[in-house]
Amino acid sequence: QVQLAESGGGLVQAGGSLRLSCSVSGRTITIYTMGWFRQPPGKEREFVGYSSWSGGTATYADSVKGRFTVSRDNFKNTIYLQMNNLKSEDTAVYYCAAPRSAYGSGNTYSRSESYTYWGQGTQVTVSS
Repeated sequence: QVQLAESGGGLVQAGGSLRLSCSVSGRTITIYTMGWFRQPPGKEREFVGYSSWSGGTATYADSVKGRFTVSRDNFKNTIYLQMNNLKSEDTAVYYCAAPRSAYGSGNTYSRSESYTYWGQGTQVTVSS
């Protein structure tokens, strides 16, 4: 059974940084593209970024590009979301996600429908 567990959320002042972690059990992440999404209060879930299984490349939403970095440690079976220069509009519950199929790539991974497994989420609150 695939399980994802986020950690690292909290309260931070605008301009500050946080690093979220997503520990995965039940499968190796080595051959899977892994994603991060967030759900701001009162809004729909939205794409943040994903880490492609091959080549270590990452793709980001325009709203976080240049501030957030998705990375992975395949040995620890963990993905990370480094968030810098946080803004009040980054306040949200953050989720990591994994697809059902391996070796996938491309812009479809910016859509939540491409993912099957989700963590429970971790709250990030940015105070202005």
